[in-house]
Amino acid sequence: MSVDPAALTADLIRCPSVTPEEGGAIALLDRLLSEAGFTCTRTDRGGIANLHARWGGLGNGRVFGFNGHTDVVPTGPREDWTHDPFGAEIVDGVMYGRGACDMKSGVAAFAAAAIDFVRDTPPDGAVVLTITGDEEADGVHGTAAILDWMAANGERMDVCLVGEPTCPDTMGEMIKIGRRGSVTAYFTATGVQGHSAYPHRAKNPLPAMMRLMDRLASRELDRGNDHFDPSTLAITTVDTGNPASNVIPGACRATVNIRFNDTHSAESLIGWLREETEAVAKDTGIRIGIETKITGESFLTPPGALSDLVGRAVEAETGVTPVLSTTGGTSDARFVKDLCPVVEFGLVGRTMHKADECVEVAHIHQLKTIYGRILKDYFA
Repeated sequence: MSVDPAALTADLIRCPSVTPEEGGAIALLDRLLSEAGFTCTRTDRGGIANLHARWGGLGNGRVFGFNGHTDVVPTGPREDWTHDPFGAEIVDGVMYGRGACDMKSGVAAFAAAAIDFVRDTPPDGAVVLTITGDEEADGVHGTAAILDWMAANGERMDVCLVGEPTCPDTMGEMIKIGRRGSVTAYFTATGVQGHSAYPHRAKNPLPAMMRLMDRLASRELDRGNDHFDPSTLAITTVDTGNPASNVIPGACRATVNIRFNDTHSAESLIGWLREETEAVAKDTGIRIGIETKITGESFLTPPGALSDLVGRAVEAETGVTPVLSTTGGTSDARFVKDLCPVVEFGLVGRTMHKADECVEVAHIHQLKTIYGRILKDYFA
């Protein structure tokens, strides 16, 4: 009997798996895939639930992999939702719930497609599903943990498709073949607090911080290239925590986030940030500290066999020729790319992370059909 991906999506939505809670979602998939003949291994780490599921032996056959996540972001205020965030209610052909778009529907579609495919047309090779409960957070104990387990146990994927929602507005319009990297920098400027009427007795850190922020924000990092848009730097906060108008603050803090293409590395950008910080500190006499966090490096899977395979299947099932893109934020493809070629394709992402997140039920079925065609064509 064919697996209904919409029903599976609804079951997953009803699992309240807000990171880092498993909520029953990984356990549900473990049972379903085990019953379908997949060898399932929980690769939990750091309090995060993860699942590796493989049908078929490794041997010399090809291995097609899917990757996705069952964890979701918090719902926010319940009163902002028209429908129960964990109810999976269907109204006029649309299913509502946290994770409906990002990305329990994607996981349901590729799990259903994989189960049907290996049952109906057992391939000369293996199908691997890697499913994590830690994508919406830092991902340290999510897909990275699964890949570490795979390396230690001789498991592999020759290619991988991540089922993130990739289409901006229309089903089938976009495949992701890479992602920009992300670096966040946290600055603290320290001076001397004082009365605003006697500024000579204080040392105001704000002008130095403003000068540094202006220098960073005014810099053109690059102009993009054939596959990537220009890199960007956004100032996301400047804060003194000072409620008084007659007090010069003793310290202030600021944060910037850089989304960068393959013209740069995280290391090169951090070097530039430190040089600018040191220059402003020297000019102003204000001590400025900097801490950085790397979320991921930029990467590109060059257009070729994998993107062609996915693109043909998408066009055959939707009538839409997808564009190849590297836009958007980070995804777990940033980990998978160290193992094998990886691309991303999934649903329309307009409502992800929003109140009343939703998905068209017809699109879930269509996505399963696309994934099934990809498997059939890959092993043909």
